[in-house]
Amino acid sequence: MRAARDGARIAIVAKTTADNPKLPGTIFSVAKEIEAVGGEALPIATDIRFEDQVQDAVRQTIERFGGIDILVNNASAIHLSGTEATEMKKFDLMFSVNVRASFLCSKLCLPYLKKSKNPHILMISPPPSLQAHWYAPHLAYTMSKMGMSFCVLGMAEELRATKVSVNALWPKTAIATAAVMNLLGGEDAMKRCRKPEIVADAAHEVITADSQKITGQFLVDEDVLKAAGIVDFSHYSVGPDQGDLIPDFFLD
Repeated sequence: MRAARDGARIAIVAKTTADNPKLPGTIFSVAKEIEAVGGEALPIATDIRFEDQVQDAVRQTIERFGGIDILVNNASAIHLSGTEATEMKKFDLMFSVNVRASFLCSKLCLPYLKKSKNPHILMISPPPSLQAHWYAPHLAYTMSKMGMSFCVLGMAEELRATKVSVNALWPKTAIATAAVMNLLGGEDAMKRCRKPEIVADAAHEVITADSQKITGQFLVDEDVLKAAGIVDFSHYSVGPDQGDLIPDFFLD
């Protein structure tokens, strides 16, 4: 939505084509929201676990828009459980969506990103950590998110001689999303979150920067916005208590 206000042309690559009470919105409703604020939208129903579907999404994007300047790997599966309680189908889902699909989407977009004047890959993943306390409670999920971050580490160095910038962005606090509502505490937790707009504004700062001047960075939303001159974050909070925000995972 933030990019759409600049007139961005956006391919919405996701699999939600029908409303779900626990996950409101579809690729089509989001397309209408994008168009309402001045953007152009292409909703493409895609399960990013499957290479042929991602290939088709890239093809449709190129046919419609003529190129790709920015890839945001935002899709993520989450299941918070210990080793014995983690079903292998949940393990496979998290690794298929979080790690494999991020690698796959990046791989398939790279030929077109290399042709862009200011190409960016932005991974919504945390700074890499070797702190055991982040792994112990939910090993499979943590490994899958760190896998996304290791893609940033490796791709940024691999592509350093090109113009393609590869960075990660992570929120300092929990963000008011369906995941928090459904998995992490419901309404009470939502009041201790920040709005998604803080991540969007930080992402906007990253993807509009000169790609040759920023790559291989593990960025935190609040720090990015502070560097941009923003000092008041109160309008991003869902609830009134700024001192009671929930710190996000993986940040010590």
